[in-house]
Amino acid sequence: MTRTIAALAFALALASTVRAQDWPNRNITLVVPFPAGGPIDVVARILAPPMSDALGQQIIIENVGGAGGSTGSLRVAKATPDGYQFLLGNSGTHTYSQLLSRKPPYDAAADFAPVAVFIENSKVLTTRKDFPADTLPQFIAYAKANQAKMQFGSAGAGSATHMTCVLLNSAIGIDVTHVPYRGTGPAMQDMMGGRIDYICDVVSTALPLIRGGSIKPIAMLSPARNHVLPDLPTAQEQGLAGFDADAWNAFFLPRGTPEPIVRRLAKATSDALDLPWVRERMQELGLNIPPPERRTPDYLAKLVPRELEKWAAPVKASGVVTD
Repeated sequence: MTRTIAALAFALALASTVRAQDWPNRNITLVVPFPAGGPIDVVARILAPPMSDALGQQIIIENVGGAGGSTGSLRVAKATPDGYQFLLGNSGTHTYSQLLSRKPPYDAAADFAPVAVFIENSKVLTTRKDFPADTLPQFIAYAKANQAKMQFGSAGAGSATHMTCVLLNSAIGIDVTHVPYRGTGPAMQDMMGGRIDYICDVVSTALPLIRGGSIKPIAMLSPARNHVLPDLPTAQEQGLAGFDADAWNAFFLPRGTPEPIVRRLAKATSDALDLPWVRERMQELGLNIPPPERRTPDYLAKLVPRELEKWAAPVKASGVVTD
């Protein structure tokens, strides 16, 4: 019996190795767990062509939205681990989703094979343009005095824009009403119309409105200033010591995907990021490309549990955890 089990295990391992060596021999599906046209989808469509070239097979993007990214993520978690379906995950799908529900639909750390971080994005605190504050200290003073009548908007409960403001509110000690929307666009429209007061948005989506004077930037919510808004001080520079709400986007395969496939997809990702035109396009959007040492499966495997620890306390304090 022992010999039979060992022989079977060897045969399965050998078959897996053969499949990995043959990969890819057909189209690959990249599941983007958010609607088409959004900032995450845009990045996926920038990266897919050069990655397709590197792998010798076309990467087809499929948008599978719903439940803050959990619907598409669950699909990949349950997919056959053969390398033909992978996920564009982020802080929302692999951090907030785990903390906002007592019974999350998947285990972000255990149900996926981490591939590579490809974007580290910054958030910016923005307000309606007639908000009576121009700096973070002024914003904090006004919010503490008027928090009962203020509102902040987001792209939906559990979204990155929601949780970033939760972290900010916790750090400065205010309790402001949250208004969830079906995306950042409607939330921005209401802020420009004066119906809500502030949004903690991704730089790439807020940038056109900031440059157009439709909304007011108050602070970068990152450890460092962003090159597309070089004159906007960070929250830390404005007195909020140690504040860091940076987020990330990364690729994941289903758990059990052969290691050679994981490594090859990681290399294709990193090689695409090193192309000058890709870097230029990302930088135009205000997005940060991580250095090579942060584009590896090993780095991402450590990042997910570290992020879960970082966000656990503010999420719990926010009282938004559901059954």
